[in-house]
Amino acid sequence: MTYIYELTGWPDLRWHDEQLAQPLAAVRHRQGRLIGHMEALGFPLRAEAVLHTLTEDVLKSSEIEGEMLDREQVRSSIARRLGMDIGGLIESDRNVEGVVEMMMDATQNYTRPLTVDRLFDWHAALFPTGRSGMSRITVGAWRKPESGPMQVVSGPISRERIHYEAPASERLDAEMVRFLDWFETAAPDPVLKAGIAHLWFVTVHPFDDGNGRIARAIADLALARTEGTAQRFYSMSAQIRIERKAYYEMLESTQKGDLDITPWLLWFIGCLDRAFDGAETILASVMRKARFWESVASQPLNDRQRKIINRLLDGFEGKLTNAKWAAITKASSDTALRDINDLVQRGVLVKDPAGGRSTSYSLAPELSA
Repeated sequence: MTYIYELTGWPDLRWHDEQLAQPLAAVRHRQGRLIGHMEALGFPLRAEAVLHTLTEDVLKSSEIEGEMLDREQVRSSIARRLGMDIGGLIESDRNVEGVVEMMMDATQNYTRPLTVDRLFDWHAALFPTGRSGMSRITVGAWRKPESGPMQVVSGPISRERIHYEAPASERLDAEMVRFLDWFETAAPDPVLKAGIAHLWFVTVHPFDDGNGRIARAIADLALARTEGTAQRFYSMSAQIRIERKAYYEMLESTQKGDLDITPWLLWFIGCLDRAFDGAETILASVMRKARFWESVASQPLNDRQRKIINRLLDGFEGKLTNAKWAAITKASSDTALRDINDLVQRGVLVKDPAGGRSTSYSLAPELSA
């Protein structure tokens, strides 16, 4: 099997401008309209939209790699870094803090040059214990020869399918010098640059682990540069998570193809366009929360009630029960029941149809719409 980096001419990637012109113009127009729309919001709504977007970005980029992070830890970590007082902040695990640190640096400090040291810092943040799962890995440095071939595989042991094998570790210094020089000096259309950078980095695969997450952070950095703002209103990672199968299939076919990456760029532009649809969903959620809090502004609520209501507005997983209320707020079962009954009496919560031991509660439909 010959991979793209083994071809004569690598890394001089090429594409057909005439095939990309119309979808690129459409997505750039939509990008501008979205940023303008979001920036016209009042500061509190805009800040909430940014918090929601960055939370989704961190969660979904990790999910693509099969790692599930705690939503409340991620949200709290980002809120602290943005200086937002959202109430009910909780401590975050080291692995959550590391992923958040990398993503925040990429999106909030987008004007800073992308350098070897910056990439090493991102990688060290992702793997604070020096391990990926149970395996010790090289952290904050390119992968070493003793690690063996870097392969992307699937399937059971003894029947693995090799989807891709990255360049040998001896090539990495030269490969990454070329990539970083191109990233800071080349001037293709900025959206195309984000797509090319994503593909190029994940093709070189310079680290023992974390290459996909770092590639997506690099793309986010490039997209932030196109918009000239640290405020994020859409998540490419969330859309890639939805299209995960197509994402990996497109990567594999491109890495096994020739130097013409037009199909990859068409897919990337389309994925970005569909990510803008997700931004509309985020905006609708933020507006719904704003309307809710406006509707109950005159009602006295304690911190526990506010915390749970915010969880419900953000998309509570499963059913809200007395036991879950007590666990989340670290209150007794009696206190949880008093909080719940108070909100039921005020018409903020309603009992779900099933009763008995499985009694659960939801926001009143007229308040959550």
